[in-house]
Amino acid sequence: MSAPGRTARLLATVAAGALLLLGTFWGVDDDFPFGPFRMYSTAPGADEPAPDTRVEGVDTTGAVVSLTERSTGIRRAEIEGQLAAYEADPSRLRQVADAYATRNPSAPRLVEVRIVIRYEGVRDSRPTRTHTDETVASWRP
Repeated sequence: MSAPGRTARLLATVAAGALLLLGTFWGVDDDFPFGPFRMYSTAPGADEPAPDTRVEGVDTTGAVVSLTERSTGIRRAEIEGQLAAYEADPSRLRQVADAYATRNPSAPRLVEVRIVIRYEGVRDSRPTRTHTDETVASWRP
């Protein structure tokens, strides 16, 4: 390898290392891969409930329908990533209902779509087999 090639590689390595170091201490999730990806680097405390977010609908028959990626084409992570926006404007859940109707044309129409967070009870880092549900956003046509 030529001297200029080695110099270019060395500079690129130093720049990448510097970005990783800066991102580690001052970065946010949007800086990934040069910033931390906190989703996997943090956890609730040993006695804090573990949240589990789900999207569900109620159809015209009164049945509760789980609105998953398979039934809507919308990944749960997309909903969780924009949770604050759904809480501020629950009418955005109309998109989930429309996606469900498109993928399931013969299914009964949804009369409600909601985002529910289930908090699984934890004590000393062990599940307690208890939970509480909190509806954080709800939309009705």
